[in-house]
Amino acid sequence: MCTAATYQTKDFYFGRTLDYEFSYGDEIVITPRNYQFDFRHRESLQSHYAMIGMAHVVGNDPLYYDAFNEKGLAMAGLNFVGNASYYDVEEGKENIAQFEFIPWILGTCATLDEAKKALSEMNLTNTPYSEQFPVAQLHWIIADKTGAITVEAMEDGMHVYENKVGVLTNNPPFNIQMFLLNQYMGLSPKQPENLFAKDIELNAYSRGMGAIGLPGDLSSSSRFAKVAFTKLHSVSGNSEAESVSQFFHILGSVDQQRGCCDVNGKYEITLYTSCCNAQKGIYYYTTYDNHQISAVDMTKEDLDSTELIKYEVIQGEHIFMQN
Repeated sequence: MCTAATYQTKDFYFGRTLDYEFSYGDEIVITPRNYQFDFRHRESLQSHYAMIGMAHVVGNDPLYYDAFNEKGLAMAGLNFVGNASYYDVEEGKENIAQFEFIPWILGTCATLDEAKKALSEMNLTNTPYSEQFPVAQLHWIIADKTGAITVEAMEDGMHVYENKVGVLTNNPPFNIQMFLLNQYMGLSPKQPENLFAKDIELNAYSRGMGAIGLPGDLSSSSRFAKVAFTKLHSVSGNSEAESVSQFFHILGSVDQQRGCCDVNGKYEITLYTSCCNAQKGIYYYTTYDNHQISAVDMTKEDLDSTELIKYEVIQGEHIFMQN
């Protein structure tokens, strides 16, 4: 499963964890402005906004998990198994295959408002990439410095929600996730007041008791509440180092450790965590076996080229020995 979040200090940050029991072989991929995107049901995009993100490249096609473009618009797809449903090609609509969704939005939209307008004209089709890569059951978070939305294609139609918490996990659907936050409205980063019984002497015997009841299990609804609470109460300085560090701490609150989530004898883990400075064009990441923060700066590349620019994900723990 996965968790995505937004974060605002001096700059706008966006990122996600990808939690799964195996990797497809992911790379940090920069798609420059003149790389040609060939779509299944519309004309090709021969020129578009440059973007960077984590992707599995098949042939020469970047299948992005999460990415952001040079204008500061970011997007990620997260598992939505059992609820996602896509549609047949519809005449008069902008027919976009599910695997084309991120490149189409980030390639053609500069802002969240432009993305909302594009969604109103779009039909998300059930076209598979290939026999080896069937249609993935996903929902998406799209965000920029002005806000965020959640997009869910379901049997009863396309739902676009304003995402005021700037968080997304997996099931249940987003409107239910938001409703479930009502259960935690009494939680606080401050120490609790005795409301149980005024005539009984009760003491806060530990720090952090204002958040008793905040879930800590690995289910998607619990991760939604945990990251929302952590993010909304998060405090950091405005510098790049402070902001990036704090963002990794926010998503680190829902890290999945090997052995805690058994999937038919295999273990779901946090394969990678990303943090994007969407305004500076920098993609930061860590992996399960490498907690040192690595980064790729899109602005240091030739963004007018026609070929994908790919960076191998750095694996293996890097330990700094002080003696």
